[in-house]
Amino acid sequence: MRQERAVRTRQAIVEAAGAVFAEQGYGSARITEVYERAGVTKGAFYFHFDSKEQLAQEVLDGQVARQTAFLALRPREVKLQELVDSALLVAHRLTFDGLLQGSVRLSVDQGSELDRRPPYRSWIEFQVDVLREADARGELLPGVDVAVAGELLVGAFSGVQLLSEVMTGRADVRERIAELYRLILPSLAVPEVFAKLDISPDLGARLMAGEPG
Repeated sequence: MRQERAVRTRQAIVEAAGAVFAEQGYGSARITEVYERAGVTKGAFYFHFDSKEQLAQEVLDGQVARQTAFLALRPREVKLQELVDSALLVAHRLTFDGLLQGSVRLSVDQGSELDRRPPYRSWIEFQVDVLREADARGELLPGVDVAVAGELLVGAFSGVQLLSEVMTGRADVRERIAELYRLILPSLAVPEVFAKLDISPDLGARLMAGEPG
């Protein structure tokens, strides 16, 4: 029981931190606001985290694991669909998930001492793994360099979601990401595979609701 309570307390702190980092960025965020928003004491906070930097790094590093764990439960017959699923699931969650929003903001925060590379590396590895298997299944055009393609997709997604945040407060992030994949994937997928892909802006919401893709 005590261990379960400790896990819940830690998770409450991390989720509160995600929201605070999303709103204020790393530099302006205060530990006091995090533990007050989490509804825990200062002592409880420092039992779990030594510093703001340690807390922020945990928020940042968990970004990809939380998404890929969800997607692992939904393997697809067309492997490239899993690539689209990952993008549109994240795009959908960016409209409401404070923890993910905080993690993404930290990943582009150049004014902190955090190591911002882990989530990018993890996302690239995920993309490359999916692309490599898709290639083995004959879903990719000849000559596609999966390492280059993986980095391109991560970089393009990062830029488009940032543009959406600046221009509309992410109100259109799902539509922008869907359009990005509709434009990029014909240069990667064989035509008959591309024709089977669901790249609808509402795909992420349907995935979260457990509806068939």
